[in-house]
Amino acid sequence: MTYTLPILSVLLSFLFVYIAKPKKKENFKLLLAFSGAFLLALTLFELFPEVYKHANSKTIGVFVMLGILLQIFLEFFSKGAEHGHVHVEKDSSKFPWLLFISLSIHSLLEGVPIEHNHTMLYGILIHKIPIAIILSIFLVESKIKLLSAIFFIVLFALMTPIGSFIAANFELSQEYYALINALVIGVFLHISTVILFESSEGHKFNLRKVLVIAIGILIAYIL
Repeated sequence: MTYTLPILSVLLSFLFVYIAKPKKKENFKLLLAFSGAFLLALTLFELFPEVYKHANSKTIGVFVMLGILLQIFLEFFSKGAEHGHVHVEKDSSKFPWLLFISLSIHSLLEGVPIEHNHTMLYGILIHKIPIAIILSIFLVESKIKLLSAIFFIVLFALMTPIGSFIAANFELSQEYYALINALVIGVFLHISTVILFESSEGHKFNLRKVLVIAIGILIAYIL
């Protein structure tokens, strides 16, 4: 499950977009808001208490901040694809290498905490599905060749399991593992909070989104 579910979530999302051809990314805003709340809550409930057991609290804080900075840096190249925005030229037929590399680094890091905390697998899955759908809409509607789009999606789908595989097979002390997880926490905090802030639509009250966010937090707490 650790390896197959992240792959299937991305590939099936692409297949859904290719067959159904949904036109409006806005239709997935509720799912995106749910994923942001769910990922944020799981990060707070599961990862935060774990990392503080194995390393100095200030050091953990430094690595969390480094994770936030790393994600900000990656978004210079991905243009915010990690939280539902794809701003690459649709009229270009060139393979979007910068988008691919930044998303791959992000996905690789996502796989690290899953190996030792299987509850986080659900958070990653719920996060990946709306992102994969929005990314697939861009790839299908762009002038990129279908084979190139499939190549992009397949490699993107493999990155999270590769991160889990590295975490499982490379011997790291608890302290180093906690620091890597703290880095991932920073990445998750940045992404999930940006999703939640953006879902507020000009700071207007939206009852459906508030309910979806509350449900995401509640499910994460129960898990």
